[in-house]
Amino acid sequence: MADQIEIIENQWIPLSDGRRLAARLWMPKGDGPFPSILEYLPYRKRDGTAPRDETTHPVFARAGYVCVRVDISGTGDSDGVFDDEYSEQELSDGEDVLAWIADQGWSDGNVGIIGISWGGFNGLQLASRQPEALKAVISVASTVDRYADDIHFMGGCLLSDNINWSSQMFAYQTRPLDPLLRPDWREEWIERLDKSPFLAADWLAHPTRDAFWKHGSVCEDWSAIKIPVLGMTGWADAYVNAPTALVANLNSASKAMIGPWEHRYAHISKLAPADFHSEVIGWFDRWLKGELNGAEDLPDYRAFMQEHFPPTEHNSPRQGRWIAEQNWPSPNISVRNMYLDTGALVEEPQAGQVTVSTLAHIGQASGYFCPGMRNDNELAGDQQEDDALSVCFDTAPLQDPLELLGRAVFEFSFTVDRPVAQLVVRLCDVAPDGQSFRISYRPLNLSAHESFETPEALVPGKTYTAQIELNECAHHLRVGQRLRLALSSSYWPLVWPAPKQAAITLDLAKTTLKLPVRQVATEITPANPGPVQEFPQLETQELRAPTSTSERFIREDGVVVRETRDDFGKTRDPHHGLAVGSDVSLQVSIHPDDPATACFWEKWNFTFERGDWQVEIDTENAMTCDAANFYLHRKVCATEGANKTEILSRDWSKTIPRGLL
Repeated sequence: MADQIEIIENQWIPLSDGRRLAARLWMPKGDGPFPSILEYLPYRKRDGTAPRDETTHPVFARAGYVCVRVDISGTGDSDGVFDDEYSEQELSDGEDVLAWIADQGWSDGNVGIIGISWGGFNGLQLASRQPEALKAVISVASTVDRYADDIHFMGGCLLSDNINWSSQMFAYQTRPLDPLLRPDWREEWIERLDKSPFLAADWLAHPTRDAFWKHGSVCEDWSAIKIPVLGMTGWADAYVNAPTALVANLNSASKAMIGPWEHRYAHISKLAPADFHSEVIGWFDRWLKGELNGAEDLPDYRAFMQEHFPPTEHNSPRQGRWIAEQNWPSPNISVRNMYLDTGALVEEPQAGQVTVSTLAHIGQASGYFCPGMRNDNELAGDQQEDDALSVCFDTAPLQDPLELLGRAVFEFSFTVDRPVAQLVVRLCDVAPDGQSFRISYRPLNLSAHESFETPEALVPGKTYTAQIELNECAHHLRVGQRLRLALSSSYWPLVWPAPKQAAITLDLAKTTLKLPVRQVATEITPANPGPVQEFPQLETQELRAPTSTSERFIREDGVVVRETRDDFGKTRDPHHGLAVGSDVSLQVSIHPDDPATACFWEKWNFTFERGDWQVEIDTENAMTCDAANFYLHRKVCATEGANKTEILSRDWSKTIPRGLL
């Protein structure tokens, strides 16, 4: 099959200011011109995404597409200095890349963008800029609102992944250029080491939904996207809200699909691999080649309806079935109101009050924010321990099945004893044996209950009303199961806690849980992706096997600690001989009685070798806090050669006022 395509290992794409972007091309053999598929990322085509690229672009090239994998400016082997995610430089360069592709002799002028996470984000953002050549997008695990549904903030609360993702990007950005492609690699590498932006501090400096986050949030103007978009994600992923939002708000022929996957393309999922390639080829065949294959007639929303299975943090198969809604929003969804009583979810409003004031370490079973980015130990586990520390309300064992599809809404009236406080809402499916499976969750910074743009300090004792729209879900509760609403005032380590423990008192008579209940007389054919098909893989030489460990313990001073280590192994690429190894160690800790003791620490190590050329980079990031400030620290040490001659060692520290976080 390899003789059906030609691979150009490195193609320089010139930009108007003299910079060049590095690209890898997979080209069909035969008479062109051909449509093209662009994937535009900062993760290094040469080694970072090479194993994944091998599983996708050769397949698409054999289907008649020129695939163009481009490193963003300042990343991989591309020229320039990286400034930030989804920056004006990135998007403007992306428009130039699209125009360059359309202008090539092998191009018929029709280009599609595909991407997961970063590439899913910038695909939507580039579509909103309406470049002439871009005709369709497949956006996987992305967001339409960078403040509400990204890796930085959720519900106005700071996510600990703001520092975690910054730590990972800092490690990524310190990697060297390849000397085989860049004779000037050393000079450029040192500049990148020295000028890498302090992303955690930059992002934390924007704690509200200001212009910084509105840039790149396509929900600011839905009408700007005029081309078809296929939005995809998985229920184990962090990014579950974009696909249905796209379908509900775009006027183009757009569709949504949410499967049982984690933060990976579906065909390489460790949970439930599926035929991703056919979905991609079918979508682009319709909108880039003009084939009348019925893509526009697919149901608006195809989803994997999950059911309870033993919850575990380890990668494990999902249980459920595929469903479809021809139209979204769907007439098959109705709102069922449920109300809170002492420990119970009931059908009628009840008088009384309940106070939520939980320990700071609750959330130990919350899982990694974005499962699929480490080796294992990432998923939300059995919620029983967290439930026991929460304020919970259960239905009676169900006499009839209950099917939820959409976003539940928690409306409540409350008073609070602190100017800053959080309320975290979880929905769980509880089995007769007590196992608790998290269906959905969402936190809210109560000081932002009226506005994420202009939050205000809460007045202790004053009565407020608010609502929390939980994340999207598709879940079938079987007869005999119970639906549980669990409330807490913290959710560590997923959410960075408020500065002090708070007591939130709810007025039960004015508190309602609104459930999106699905009832369908006749199911339509879901057109699910089907089983995974055979695909090519990069046959690297394994020099060190990957491993994953996770441990939780309590120190003598009562601090709860979680330590994980993911060794991604070490492999040699057979095409260019580069051997790359990497590993990451993470520690998060907090004292149950003091949220201001929250602490994050992460260390990355990368090694690069080819013949006598050797480079090693160690990076560390840490974040602590008190009631007034956040304290961020990072450092890098880079060495060269077998004797590990130090090239650069540098530390940075920043203090960011907490404000109302």
